[in-house]
Amino acid sequence: MSYDVEIVRQGLNALFDLKGKPAAIQSWAGDVLPTWPERPNSRSGQDAVELYHIGRNHWIARAALDQEVKLGEHLRPTDCPADISIVQVSDTLTFFRVTGPHADEVMSIACPLDFHETEFSEDAVTYSELFSLKALVMRCKGGFEFAVEQSFGDMVEDYLSRATA
Repeated sequence: MSYDVEIVRQGLNALFDLKGKPAAIQSWAGDVLPTWPERPNSRSGQDAVELYHIGRNHWIARAALDQEVKLGEHLRPTDCPADISIVQVSDTLTFFRVTGPHADEVMSIACPLDFHETEFSEDAVTYSELFSLKALVMRCKGGFEFAVEQSFGDMVEDYLSRATA
């Protein structure tokens, strides 16, 4: 079956892995981060930065690559206090965007999540499996976005091509 989707492999993003209590991270980062997501496995955004709540006291901050230096200057990963961890991970993930009328069907081939809006809301973000690989999965306008470890990017691109052929 042929699927009506557009699949785009995106360029690098500015990514920072944040661990620690929210108050400690907020105190350190100041107002550079958006408001904290309201619940686990959700996201928030402000200006050019998104914040993903991916685990207990664990978040990922994401921005366009051209914001990496500015964000890094505010977060100061190498100088942060011992009660928090901030690690720049920009080169570790490759993001893909799957959009179009059949985006949910293609994602259902690749990933075991239930993508119905009642189960995977607009602000949902979570780690799951995608073609048996660990992937960060979320909704985007018109479909879904996901990220896999950079070294698997070519393989996932091939799998998506085969799944939609």
